[in-house]
Amino acid sequence: MPSLKDLKNRIASVKNTRKITKAMQMVAAAKLRRSQEAAEAARPYAERMNALMSSLAASVGGADHAPPLLAGTGSDKTHLLVVMTAERGLCGGFNANIAKLARHRAQELLAQGKVVKILTVGKKGRDALRRDLGDHFVGHIDLSSVKKIGYTNAQSIGKEVLARFKAGEFDVATIFFSRFQSVISQVPTARQVIPAVFEGEAAVVPAEFDYEPSEEDILDHLLPRGVSTAIFTGLLENNASFFGAQMTAMDNATRNAGDMINKLTVVYNRSRQAAITKELIEIISGAEAL
Repeated sequence: MPSLKDLKNRIASVKNTRKITKAMQMVAAAKLRRSQEAAEAARPYAERMNALMSSLAASVGGADHAPPLLAGTGSDKTHLLVVMTAERGLCGGFNANIAKLARHRAQELLAQGKVVKILTVGKKGRDALRRDLGDHFVGHIDLSSVKKIGYTNAQSIGKEVLARFKAGEFDVATIFFSRFQSVISQVPTARQVIPAVFEGEAAVVPAEFDYEPSEEDILDHLLPRGVSTAIFTGLLENNASFFGAQMTAMDNATRNAGDMINKLTVVYNRSRQAAITKELIEIISGAEAL
């Protein structure tokens, strides 16, 4: 049975922890609003660009004329997995869920005899995958010093991925991130970016156009930008998802700390009452003995 002093110290410690988690919850809530607005603002552009490239890709005559980023290398032997997670923790299962999806995909590919290479963005994903898939790491991008995610950050990641593709290091590239749905719902998502895979319907073309330059040349310029745009969208979705997950986790931690304080306070009061009762009994017994 802990002493009254131990219980008092523990209650004070939990109260201090509750103050910290409450402050972190408020900070995450403030940052979540800006991050959510940025993620939602980027979606229409990404969707429209995706539809435009899908429409152009449909008019390209055969894989022989298509750009390499659209047609691919003709093989799917080597896969590059770009795992994008946060640089920090205290966000529930946010980082673990992305890493779990990437680990599952990597194990499937390895079981099929494929070659897997992993490029991590964010140290939490690197730490989560290092034990099982550390031998497959080919690089890491540190964003811990970045205060606000911008397109330049996505462009630098995209340039590295494109440089590796041009060097023939892989055949298929897939990015992993968490798509923001709500404060309590973030969906781990995998999206193939090389060769380009277009989601949704192609843009509706009201009339037949003659392109100058050709569709192939236009796609040749748009596809690298499309890779960076997909990465940028993933980073923004990740950022909003991180603050949503952190806000929820800190709210749960604050509630749990309050419950623990209440339970410890009851134990403290009972122990104090028992100690006082014991002292009274000793005093009365001593008085009767006299």
